[in-house]
Amino acid sequence: MRLLPVPAGARVRGSVGAVPEPGVDPAGPATEPVFLRACRGLPVERVPVWFMRQAGRSLPEYRAVRGEGSILQTIARPELAAELTLQPVRRHGVDAAILFSDIVVPVAAVGFGVDVEPGHGPVIDRPFRSAGDLHRLRPLEPEIDTPAVLETVRILAGELRSPGVPLIGFAGAPFTVASYLVEGGPSRTYSRTKALMHGDPGLWSRLLDVLADMALASLRSQVAAGAQAIQLFDSWAGALSPADYEQRVLPASRRVFAGLADLGVPRIHFGVGTGELLGLMAGAGSDVIGVDWRVPLDEARRRTAEHRPTAVQGNLDPALLLAPWPVVDTEARAVLAAGGGQGHVFNLGHGVLPETDPGVLTDLVELVHAVPPGSLRPAAGGTSS
Repeated sequence: MRLLPVPAGARVRGSVGAVPEPGVDPAGPATEPVFLRACRGLPVERVPVWFMRQAGRSLPEYRAVRGEGSILQTIARPELAAELTLQPVRRHGVDAAILFSDIVVPVAAVGFGVDVEPGHGPVIDRPFRSAGDLHRLRPLEPEIDTPAVLETVRILAGELRSPGVPLIGFAGAPFTVASYLVEGGPSRTYSRTKALMHGDPGLWSRLLDVLADMALASLRSQVAAGAQAIQLFDSWAGALSPADYEQRVLPASRRVFAGLADLGVPRIHFGVGTGELLGLMAGAGSDVIGVDWRVPLDEARRRTAEHRPTAVQGNLDPALLLAPWPVVDTEARAVLAAGGGQGHVFNLGHGVLPETDPGVLTDLVELVHAVPPGSLRPAAGGTSS
């Protein structure tokens, strides 16, 4: 595979296939990469960091090779999708790569009639409306339906082995994918979704079970191909009340995490606007809870303390990366303090904004890596954003 260079003038924190090695402590014994150890709540020599949407329009090298058209067309080209996955690792020196893909790939692959419009998001040709639409969601057979995704993972597993950078595979949680299928695209109110959820709870449950099985098949295939961790994106679960989430959504998410338990890879659970749901989400069975920027990480730990997760991920407000560097520095240190130095994966509270200066991301990685975990204690009265 031919890897494209970083544009001239860009500061590079690490080079895939060369030193320094972002995921491994070069001064210590051969151990698990720091990202995986943090996910398991183990001691680390530095707080690991990666960013949701770290591969994307914020990078000039991404814009140079991505081209026009639907993201699904790019995902269907394994060498290109692998290159886009590697770009932020090469430029920023992050401690994990996340597969360049999309949460609607499985439902698109089985022929439900899904596309992703640039600047808009997933659009559904014929939205889900009745029990008759269930037949359009046949079981996913990854080797047949998503071979390009698996080939991308295999390429990346090889490219990332030497620098010791883990690859994160991912899928959309049943609720979030269902919301796209029912609404026909992005929504602000999720009115049709909630109407189906309450108006025909039996059909709703069957729909989520089908989508849970698809997510599980996709995730297991990604791990088999070489992914070393997974993230389940329940991006829009924050639109729900705790009662609706617990009764009508949590069982399907729990089904996905339970189906991955035997693989032994860290499992991350993330949603936006889910502060009131964190305790419930922690009960779904993940190892790491992703937290958006609205809840400080020390408070998130308190809300999830009764459940299994040993680690938190997050949670700098991505909008703050557009502020002057002293603001970013102060707020990032507050996130690190709230994270406590162990069982913390530094990330943003959502994805990198397209207008973000990539140099700020590189500087942020350097800052996070420079703060000794042993010096971190949650700041009294501090905030995480």
